[in-house]
Order: sequence, then structure tokens, then C-alpha cells
Amino acid sequence: MSLDWTPFVDLVRRHRSFLLTTHVRPDGDGLGSMLALADTLEAMGKTLHMTVASELPPRYDFLDPAHRVKRYSPPGDEYRGVEAVAVLDTGTWNQLGDFGGLLRTLQIPRLVIDHHLTQDDLGATRLVDTTAEATGRLIYEAILALGQTPSASAAHSLFVALAMDTGWFRHPNTRAATLELAARLVEAGARPTAAYEMLEEQGTLGRLKLIGLVLGRIQMACEGKVCFTEIHRGDYEATGAVPQDSENMIDYTRSVAGVEVGLLFMEQPRGGVKVSFRSRKVDVSRVAEQFNGGGHRLASGATLDTTLDEAKRLVLAAIASALS
Repeated sequence: MSLDWTPFVDLVRRHRSFLLTTHVRPDGDGLGSMLALADTLEAMGKTLHMTVASELPPRYDFLDPAHRVKRYSPPGDEYRGVEAVAVLDTGTWNQLGDFGGLLRTLQIPRLVIDHHLTQDDLGATRLVDTTAEATGRLIYEAILALGQTPSASAAHSLFVALAMDTGWFRHPNTRAATLELAARLVEAGARPTAAYEMLEEQGTLGRLKLIGLVLGRIQMACEGKVCFTEIHRGDYEATGAVPQDSENMIDYTRSVAGVEVGLLFMEQPRGGVKVSFRSRKVDVSRVAEQFNGGGHRLASGATLDTTLDEAKRLVLAAIASALS
């Protein structure tokens, strides 16, 4: 799918100060896309602010050593002077956390650049391509539409975005064009070996201990077609991990032979249960939407305002129905 980047180019040309954000619990695609776009706009003489309404995963510190991305704290008055806002890698209110309250009050142009199926009306111009394997691809296209070339730093951030959202080029969303884009980013200065070492070979002891708990709690359901596990609220303090350390742990559930759907249930510090869905065939975005969540056909998420046991009961019943 080819997007018309004219609205984006016009927006950039007409304004000088921008506010960029992505979803809570940001991943490599959200952060990498945001940092690459900021790098490019700053090179064009624009003023940039970046904020996210949750703690930032320590594993991505290497992408932002100067800590330019700030943790959002209401009411966000320091951002009221910006001229335009761009939301990257999400298009739903619940994924914006506390930042959504500020966004509702900003009477300025809004832009969404995303590749997820589930979209709310954020009052923004939408540049959404659900066929894109990562928002990082869309940001690369946006940079070219501006007549710019990604710097080495931006290329590195975009490579991380692409690699993380394709499972290091293992997931079904990887295609020939994905590898071609990866090659172009390497030519522009991305460093795959360094990125892999930082992301996959520099885990904290707390994350490793948390993985141990997650693996020890694995259970099967639906005659072996579903594998699920869970993280309890007290696990982070007990292991020395942080909630962001749970990224990609759901992959263990889908690695069991014969499993069609993997689930990870995570008790949230403020209450409720976040559920991550991964599938080989079942459209889990439709299941997630039953719980006011969403995402991709084979990778989605939702948050239920209930107990862990009740969340498991409800979600497993919905998955069983989808499988049948």
C-alpha cells in the first residue's frame, strides 16, 4: 500500500515546533520511529519535544543516550506551545495513557502514523498502512517524502524499529522488501551487530530471573492449541526487574510445538491485567477488540479491569471460541 505523504509534508513545511509521542510501554518500533523522525526534523531546523506516558524500557537507553524522550507527567503545560503533534505506532486512546488527556485539549494539527488495524478517532490526519511490517518503514518513507536522507543515527533507530517488529526478520510479516529496507538502512549507517548485542545479549539479571518465573508458570489449554503464562504484580520487586522487561516474553508461549495461540497475562501496578496475544493463524485482533484492545491480526493486546483469575477465564473462553 502506497501512502500519500502530501499532508505530512505540508504540515512539516507550515510549522516549526513539533511534539512526538508513541504508545505506553514503548517498544523498539515506537521509540525507534520517534527518534528517527525527530533526528530528521531537527536537521531541518525544527524544534522537537518527545514524550511518552510511561517509564521507558532501559534496554533502549542506547538509542537515546541523551534522554531526549521524557516521561510524560500531567498536566503537560510545557508542551502547550507546540504547533503540531504526531502520534506514532498507535492510533488508540487507551495506548496513550495520561498523554491522551493533554491531546484532547490541544487545538493544533494532529497526525497519526501507524501500521495497526485498530484505530480510534484521535481527531488527527491518519497515515496508516496496515500492510507495513513496522511503523519504522512508514517513517523511512516520510523522511524520503521530505526530500531528506536518514542520518546514520536515524538509520540505526529505524533498523531497530524494523528488526524488533519482525522478530529479527523471523515473523511472517518479513518479506523481500523488508530485507531490502534493512540493507538500505545498513548502507545509511545502521549497525545490526551492535543493535543485536544491546537488545538481546545485554539483559539485566532481573530480567533473567523474571524469565525464569514466566517459564515456570507456563500452562496449556484447548487441547494443546493454546499456551499461556503470567506475571504477578509482586514479581518485579521480587526479581529486581521492571515491567518493561516483559517485552517479547510472550514469544516463549508460542514456541511450544503445536501451539496456535500464545498468551501472556500481566498484573498491572495500578490494577487490572494486560494481556498480550500472539497467533499463527487465528485473528487475535478480533479477540482483543472484545476487551477494548486491538493491534495486528497475529499480534495484539488488551487490558482488562479485573482480577488475574477472571482475566484468564474470560480471555481463554474467547480464544476457545475463536479456535472453534
